[in-house]
Amino acid sequence: MRVAIAGAGLAGLSCAKYLVDAGHQPVVLERRNVLGGKVAAWKDEDGDWYETGLHIFFGAYPNMLQLFKELDIEDRLQWKEHSMIMNQPDNPGVYSRFDFPDIPAPLNGVLAILRNNNMLTWEEKIKFGIGLIPAMIQGQSYVEAMDQYSWTEWLQKQGIPERVNDEIFIAMAKALNFIGPDEISSTVILTAMNRFLQERYGSKMAFLDGAPPERLCQPMVDYITERGGEVLLEHPLQEILLNDDGSVRGYAIQGLGDRAAYTLEADAYVSAMPVDPLKLILPEPWREMPYFKQLDGLEGVPVINVHLWFDRKVTDIDHLLFSRSPLLSVYADMSNTCKEYANPDRSMLELVFAPAADWIGRSDEAIVEATMAELYKLFPDSLREAKLLKSKVVKTPRSVYKATPGRQQHRPSQETPIANFYLSGDFTMQRYLASMEGAVLSGKLTAQAIARDGAKSRGDRDLALAAQR
Repeated sequence: MRVAIAGAGLAGLSCAKYLVDAGHQPVVLERRNVLGGKVAAWKDEDGDWYETGLHIFFGAYPNMLQLFKELDIEDRLQWKEHSMIMNQPDNPGVYSRFDFPDIPAPLNGVLAILRNNNMLTWEEKIKFGIGLIPAMIQGQSYVEAMDQYSWTEWLQKQGIPERVNDEIFIAMAKALNFIGPDEISSTVILTAMNRFLQERYGSKMAFLDGAPPERLCQPMVDYITERGGEVLLEHPLQEILLNDDGSVRGYAIQGLGDRAAYTLEADAYVSAMPVDPLKLILPEPWREMPYFKQLDGLEGVPVINVHLWFDRKVTDIDHLLFSRSPLLSVYADMSNTCKEYANPDRSMLELVFAPAADWIGRSDEAIVEATMAELYKLFPDSLREAKLLKSKVVKTPRSVYKATPGRQQHRPSQETPIANFYLSGDFTMQRYLASMEGAVLSGKLTAQAIARDGAKSRGDRDLALAAQR
């Protein structure tokens, strides 16, 4: 089967990879001149990379880790010590650590929490542990049912002190979905907590050894094209063309430069675009169908990624850091954490600015100024002598879907009511929510659905031919 896929992010490339594994011929169409979608990155005039986001790989990402293995690029993951490190805003320059011992889960997570004595009291730890018991015992069914509550509401329901929220989960909520605990669905945090507590290395983190388009996406492209697939950059999908019965007749591809507009025809079609542009391009006859109408309940959340280059070392920590700042989410000194960005004498901090709704329309200069003001509060001694050499700000007005309570019911399956049209993307229904793991898993599920439907169609045709004979 020939399959046209709109979008060369992780979902689209993953879908194409697993389609070629099944013997099909995907054609991936990307509107931009860069691979990766929400993991895209670019080089500046000095040859330095700047990225769409700060991308962390977890031990609890089985589909992503399996993909690295199948591409034979496992050595590109730089695993860090099994810890979570948080700034102490009231004690500048001091960090609080949750160190996970190398023993089976959930004991390693329990000990990591119990051994941290500068954030939570023993009473708070005990109440928090008791509150988590239903999720640990009942599993994903309980987690899904809690989508009706925000994380703050769930904590209150479980009798967990509000200070647990203030000390830990404001930072975690912003890291997971770029919004605060009063807004985020408890399902999101409970899903992460379940994985972290039930898998020995679930919360262990890795950084890619370079920019995602080159170090992750390009190997996927090479794998796909070596097996008969295609990946075409600067091929924007302009319109989904329909047959009289409402099925897809083709993808109308916009002309660029010397290339004229054309129609790409295939046996099956996939949208691997984010949910917001997908809603804009849906054909009019589909818009009121219940399956597509449910997408109205999903909307991307704004996020800003800030890059700051300094003339000297600001920190020597080789790990992800939770800022616990009102304006910043997580950050890392990429000169320590990433092989390609390594510099023993200078720092490049990459920071996630969130929540970003009130800042997305402001100037880059204002965002950098606000970021620097927060950093001075976190480690004033390190920055006192440091000079900011340059900065880059990457704004994403609509990133992953905003996971407020009730969003689970709006997440669609990969199979649509249209016989030859499928969806892929981290917003589609799969257990890992909006994440790189979710994108890869959604692509795999879409490929499986296409292969299954293709096999069924072939079987039906064989039966029809046998009946004619």
